[in-house]
Amino acid sequence: MILDYLQQLSSDQRNQRADRHLGYWLAAVAGAVNAGGFLAIGQYTSHMTGIVSGMADHLALGDLIPVLAGLSAWLAFVTGAATTAVLVNLARRRNLRSQYALTLLLEAALLLLFGLAGAYLSALREFLTPVTVLLLCYIMGLQNAVITKVSSATIRTTHLTGLSTDLGIELGKRFYINRSNIKRPGVFADRDKIKLHSRLIGCFLSGGIVGAVGFKYLGYGSAGFLALAVALLAVGPVWLDVRRHYHSLGVRRARRRGGTLP
Repeated sequence: MILDYLQQLSSDQRNQRADRHLGYWLAAVAGAVNAGGFLAIGQYTSHMTGIVSGMADHLALGDLIPVLAGLSAWLAFVTGAATTAVLVNLARRRNLRSQYALTLLLEAALLLLFGLAGAYLSALREFLTPVTVLLLCYIMGLQNAVITKVSSATIRTTHLTGLSTDLGIELGKRFYINRSNIKRPGVFADRDKIKLHSRLIGCFLSGGIVGAVGFKYLGYGSAGFLALAVALLAVGPVWLDVRRHYHSLGVRRARRRGGTLP
């Protein structure tokens, strides 16, 4: 039952339930990466609005080093999103079941790399901190793009500005009083959207708490648990593609030998 559930989350066969549940899991992971990353390097790595705003401030002050650092972080995020698009379209053209899972598997590997790099971060902080910022921004770009592709841009997981705005709009509709003497269509809130955005925000917050506590007590080793969680989301479709690949190899070898399949 659990394996079937995990397989459905990143399968190429999508439904609304799978999209939302994958969004909840990834929002929690994003919150954990942001909180743990902040404790590790003193910077949030999914907040592109803040990064670009900081670039503008420093550019106006003529301080070019922070501008280049911000530009690099932004480019890393964009490159991560572009990588997701390449992987999804590459897998889709080859009719792979893992067109979304491949990105998640890459994210898991990079989170594990972040955890392993932590052992050397204190010794080589001046060198590794900028690299770690780029790595985490790249991971957040990967993740936000995959849930965007999966949900046709209706779900975001790495930042809360859009979610909070949409939630506020729907709450405004919810508490609006439709007066009977006004001859216009009534204003009604989308309660389903309120639930979705509230849960995504709650998952991000919960993940942030877990990530901060995990880093406090386990240090960079807590990234290994995040990597495992993301890998579990991806392993089902990837395994199906691996099995199909080796089955196809067996078929081709049997045909070359002139043998018969069992």
